[in-house]
Amino acid sequence: MKILVLNSGSSSLKYQVIDMSNEKTVAEGICERIGTADSEMTYKAHGNKTKVEHGMPTHKEAIDLVLKTLQGENGVIKSIEEIDAVGHRVLHGAETFKDSVLITEEVLAKLEENVPLGPLHMPANIMGIKNCMELMPGKPNVAVFDTAFHQTLPNYAYMYPLPYQDYEELRVRKYGFHGTSHKYVSQRATEILGTKESKVIICHLGNGSSISAVKNGECIDTSMGLTPLEGLMMGTRCGNIDPAAVLYVMEKRNMSINEMDTYMNKKSGILGIYEKNSDFRNVRDDYLNGDERATLTFNMLTYRIKQYIGSYAATLGGVDAICFTGGIGENSGVTREKICEGLEFLGVEIDKEFNSRIETERLDGELLISKGKVKVYRINTNEELVIAEDTYRITKN
Repeated sequence: MKILVLNSGSSSLKYQVIDMSNEKTVAEGICERIGTADSEMTYKAHGNKTKVEHGMPTHKEAIDLVLKTLQGENGVIKSIEEIDAVGHRVLHGAETFKDSVLITEEVLAKLEENVPLGPLHMPANIMGIKNCMELMPGKPNVAVFDTAFHQTLPNYAYMYPLPYQDYEELRVRKYGFHGTSHKYVSQRATEILGTKESKVIICHLGNGSSISAVKNGECIDTSMGLTPLEGLMMGTRCGNIDPAAVLYVMEKRNMSINEMDTYMNKKSGILGIYEKNSDFRNVRDDYLNGDERATLTFNMLTYRIKQYIGSYAATLGGVDAICFTGGIGENSGVTREKICEGLEFLGVEIDKEFNSRIETERLDGELLISKGKVKVYRINTNEELVIAEDTYRITKN
C-alpha cells in the first residue's frame, strides 16, 4: 500500500510517498512560492534530487505537477492507481476531532468551521484536500491533526483563566500543536525505555518550537496554546510575554490588531532580538564566536526551554527521559548541552563529549547522550510516517 502524504502551506506544498509494506519513503519533495512567477518544485527519488522551475498559479497545479512527476521518467509509480490513499496534515481539529479521520463532506464542513482558529494555515489545508479529491476521484483522503495528540490534556491544564463564557462561546483554550512529532518521538522513547509507565519530556525545537509532558504515552501538557504563538521563543514568534506588554506596544506604536499579530508572529523571537535573520544556525555560530547579541539570543532561547523542562518535571512528578528533536534539537549539540546545564538536580548528566561528536561525525539514529539517571535522547522526528500510519490504519479496510 502506497500513501501520498501532503502538507499544504499558504504558498508551499510538501509531499512524500511512503510504501507501507516497509514504511520507507520512495519519493519526496516540496513545491515552493506557489502563486508567484518563480515557483519551483524539488523532487527526490531513487537517490536523485532535481529542481524544476514550473508555473504553479494555485495548489491545484502544484498537486497536478507532483502527480505527473511521480509517474514520469524518474517516477515511483506507473499510474495514480498505485496511490491507495492520501494523508493530509491539518493544523486544527479543535475539540471536534480527537483522532485522525476519513474525510467526508461533513468533515470538510467541520474543518471550515475551524478556520477562525487557524486562519493562516487552515484555508491552505482545506484547499489541498479539495484539490486532491478533484484530481484523484475515488481515492480516500484522511485528515491528521496537529492538535489531536494533545486532546488528552486535563481541563485544568488546557483552560485559560478568562471568563468561562469565552471557552463556551468562542472555544478559547489551549490546543497545542506539532502533535504528530510529539506522538512519534514519545512512542519511540517509550519503546526505547521498554516500559509503558514512563514520564517523558519532548522538546521539538526548530523555527517553530514546542515542548510536551507525556505520562504513560498520553500528553498531559504542552507549551503551544490556542495558536502556535504561545510557549517558547521561536524563529519569528515571541512566545510567552506579559499580555499587557502587547497592549502597551500597540498603543505606543499606534498598531492595529493585524499589525500586532504580524509583529508577534513574524517579527519577534530570534529575528526580533538577533535582528540579522531568524536562522538559529547563524545565532549559534555567532554565539560561539562571542557576538554579544547572538549570546543574548542564545541564552534567552535556552533559558526558556530549561524553564519548561523544570515545570514539566514537576507536572509529571519526575522524569525518566528528555528527548530532543526538530531541526535545532537534532542538529545543535551546544544547544542541547546548554539546556541540560543546571538540571543535575533532576538527575540529568549529559555526556558532553559524545553529544558534541554527533554533529561533527554526523552520527545518525536514535542516540543516548546522557550518563545520569534521567535518559537524554536525540531522536529524529518523522511526522510524515505518523500521517501515513494513521492514513493506513483508517483506510486499510
